[in-house]
Amino acid sequence: MKAAVIVFPGSNCDRDLAIALEMVGFEVSKIWHKDSELDKGIDLVAIPGGFSFGDYLRVGAIAANSPICNSIISHAERGGYIVGICNGFQILTETGLLPGALLRNSWLKYICKTVDLNVETANSIFTKKYNLSNVIRLPIAHHDGNYNADVSDIEKMRDQDLIAFSYCDNPNGSIENIAGILSSNRRVLGMMPHPERASEKAHGNLDGVGFFKGLVEAVSTT
Repeated sequence: MKAAVIVFPGSNCDRDLAIALEMVGFEVSKIWHKDSELDKGIDLVAIPGGFSFGDYLRVGAIAANSPICNSIISHAERGGYIVGICNGFQILTETGLLPGALLRNSWLKYICKTVDLNVETANSIFTKKYNLSNVIRLPIAHHDGNYNADVSDIEKMRDQDLIAFSYCDNPNGSIENIAGILSSNRRVLGMMPHPERASEKAHGNLDGVGFFKGLVEAVSTT
């Protein structure tokens, strides 16, 4: 199984994400944002957290226009798996692969802490290792994590079971307490919390392990 971690100027979670993927059995390559093609045979594209291009303009907006993003969009159109975490979530909304936008936190402060999350669906490769309505704890670290979308998009997400995670105690003002969402085909996930920072004993928290185990199991059987 092959995974590509996309690296932009300002990415700072690429190594963490690569290690978490390698620990469950992925062969990981890092792809620079100026590259125009993904490596052959990539099963999973992972877009890490950080502050791509210094968060100028809108968060994720410049990164979404990088050369590699055309290949990421093509990967999604072929039914490939994609996960975007924190800044990666922001980039996925800017590319149009996920609906909505990530705005400045309602309290206008950068937030860095561990939060409780509700698992809203177990019907995805990203959440299959959790039980519905499990409460898990994952770190967040963002200034622009306030998820917003049109009413019609929110209704669609509710109707089609596309909300993956929600905050138990909303830290940033996100509509419907949303912390992570799925694409219509359930193969693209964007989330603000960091499962890669809760995947080793040294982290003091292993609630992110199930996230990565579900990914590798799904890819190995497709």
